[in-house]
Amino acid sequence: MILTGQLAPGAPLPSMRALARSIHVSVITVQRAYEDLQRDGFIDTTVGRGSFVSAQNMDFIQEEQQRRVEAHLQDAADIARAYGIPLAKMQELLGLFYEGEA
Repeated sequence: MILTGQLAPGAPLPSMRALARSIHVSVITVQRAYEDLQRDGFIDTTVGRGSFVSAQNMDFIQEEQQRRVEAHLQDAADIARAYGIPLAKMQELLGLFYEGEA
């Protein structure tokens, strides 16, 4: 959810106990997951306040989203080449989609 932007920087995460209860796993399992997320810079945890989505790892998230876009663009380019759609037409279509006019 952090990678897709469903959880924005600063968004609170459920407590470890609440999350463990809601997904029916051990608190220790959730604790390990939170520790991994904190170590990788995705969340910040403060004793007494809880865990929140970190704003520090936004570059990584943007890179991940760019990789997803690149994969889709590669697929589109492969299809366009296979069917003889000119690059200029593809650029025009991308511009329309990007501006929300298509």
